[in-house]
Amino acid sequence: MAEHKHYNFSPLILAVPLYFVLSLWIIFWIEVKYGYNFNKYGIYPRSLKGLRGVFFSPFIHGDIKHLYHNSIPLFVLLFSLFYFYRKIAFRVFVYGTLLTGILTWIIARSSFHIGASGIIYMLFSFIFFSGIIRKNYRLIAVSLMVIFLYGSMVWYLLPLEEKISWEGHLSGFIVGIIFAFYFRRTGPQKFKYEWEQDDYQKDDFDLLFDDDGNFNPNASEKELE
Repeated sequence: MAEHKHYNFSPLILAVPLYFVLSLWIIFWIEVKYGYNFNKYGIYPRSLKGLRGVFFSPFIHGDIKHLYHNSIPLFVLLFSLFYFYRKIAFRVFVYGTLLTGILTWIIARSSFHIGASGIIYMLFSFIFFSGIIRKNYRLIAVSLMVIFLYGSMVWYLLPLEEKISWEGHLSGFIVGIIFAFYFRRTGPQKFKYEWEQDDYQKDDFDLLFDDDGNFNPNASEKELE
């Protein structure tokens, strides 16, 4: 009999991605409504003042198209993170966002870098590589879904367009890989059948097979008693 882990739905799973994405739209509305320009609060590399962008840049977007293209993948990936990795979701989200911003601050061009796309790449990378590392079929399915929906994002890790912060994308992607390895033993693990558990007690039928699952014709009558 297989051991199944049930993923109970918690309000946080939906609330965090919903409210975070909603906050991006509210800030953009304020910017447009009152004629503000928050770009100066973005990440400006290797400048002490530009460090404030590590905290503020994910909430700032250049136009509604920029915001719209970030909103859908951000919601989907955050929902997946909090559903499958709820024990570490906040740490991955918060620390991952900060480290992505810091790395962008270190390696990026001298320009203001804004938008939540760095977070998207961090989540994308973390979810994909975590699913592979953990060898959990549910997480692998999520990883394949992520690749299917957002696989084209890989191209934007390269400096293909001048106005796109590929450095922020690359920073998020690197942080996601690091977190996938760092948190590999926390959260959902490889699916195991009952007979694969460490405390499983073999019955007479199991004794007919060796540890590799091969038939053991030399099993003694004493072993089978």
